[in-house]
Amino acid sequence: MASSNVSSVLVERSPVYYGWVVLSISTLGMAATLPGQTAGISLFIDAFIEDLGLSRSVVSWLYTAATVIGSLALPLAGRLLDRYGPRRVAVALIALLAISCVGMRWVSGWVGVFVGFMCLRGFGQGALSLVNNHAVNLWFERRRGLAVGVLGVGMAGATALFPPLMEMGLQAYGWQTTYLIMGGLLVVIMLPLGALLYRDAPERYGLSPDPPVASPNQEMASGAASSKTTGAEDAAIRGVRPAVAYRTWTFWLFTGAGVCTAGFGTGLLFHHFSILEEVGVARGRAAQFFVPLGVVTGLLNVGTGWLVDRYPPRLLLAGQLTLFGAMMALLPAVDTTAEVWAYGGVFGVAQGMQGALLGSAYAYYFGRAHHGTIRGLANTVFIGGTAIGPAVLALGPDFLGGFAPILWIVTPIPLVLALAALVGWGMDWDAGVLERGEEG
Repeated sequence: MASSNVSSVLVERSPVYYGWVVLSISTLGMAATLPGQTAGISLFIDAFIEDLGLSRSVVSWLYTAATVIGSLALPLAGRLLDRYGPRRVAVALIALLAISCVGMRWVSGWVGVFVGFMCLRGFGQGALSLVNNHAVNLWFERRRGLAVGVLGVGMAGATALFPPLMEMGLQAYGWQTTYLIMGGLLVVIMLPLGALLYRDAPERYGLSPDPPVASPNQEMASGAASSKTTGAEDAAIRGVRPAVAYRTWTFWLFTGAGVCTAGFGTGLLFHHFSILEEVGVARGRAAQFFVPLGVVTGLLNVGTGWLVDRYPPRLLLAGQLTLFGAMMALLPAVDTTAEVWAYGGVFGVAQGMQGALLGSAYAYYFGRAHHGTIRGLANTVFIGGTAIGPAVLALGPDFLGGFAPILWIVTPIPLVLALAALVGWGMDWDAGVLERGEEG
């Protein structure tokens, strides 16, 4: 990304540090990914089955394959982010996501469903989510964890708010018209706001990351002017080269942890009612799980973000993985209402910590210069994990007589990763590479 300064009236006249504006538009941008998120697509599954004559298993496998294939373009999206910046890439992706929604109006068979899933997942859940996370990481360093945590809370709120509205559209207008409405809203609302408010790295506008910290001996000017850089060295966007980052233990520790928690977490949610039904929990009681899950996930996104700004992510990751492994091991014992609520709360802690840690760790360790490229590869691996997680847990009832055996078989995986994270923190893995920066 070029480091030469450019002029922006909006940035220069902003009454607050412009990073907060970037955080706001990125949070709205995360809400705009809902047509490609599982929470959004799941609302349309029954309509595809009934209207297109497809079986549930066929739709499920189409979704899995489309998710994996759609994620393969994320490394390219990351490179484009590093080269052209979030603003131009976001505008292009919002337009492509809108076209994908409109195109779903004419789906008439399994081929159309597959292509539609691939576009919605690739442009929405994959690439546009990557842009929003990248944009926030560019504008924050000292408060990166808190900013990424707020981004996660916004996404959790959007997931709670918009699916019911989408369901109302489905009931009132049908699935074809609802997709047209979603595409239209992306064009009318998100596209102009994205073009207006997204910005590239703060150094391009003569600023430095993070809002200024007031000094007791110095009156600080407000807004953009207060965070002006003071020299060419300060304006350089620093970071580890992707080829170097991919050879570090740290990269693969966090990527492996993401595959583990995202994959098994998706599997637990996918089979949620079946897992609890196996131990005698009725569907109504099992549904109560989602109340503490949503509340605690939002709280822990912000709370973990605050911790990331103060403690090493590897140390926090060890705690998160240990909690996740213990939760899976004890899940077959959950059978009372109180235990269902406790399960939802613990799952919320694990999910909230995961979002904040994985959202900030790559920029924390590898810098911002090539963050898009590095995070793009990691996201591809994460999404592959979410696609295979439900299939792995399904091996339990298919071949082992229930979910409990497969849960106990996979429980050591997060615990071993937790030990690796603790060792990595204690031994300060890759310290030489990360200290040198390996810029390029």
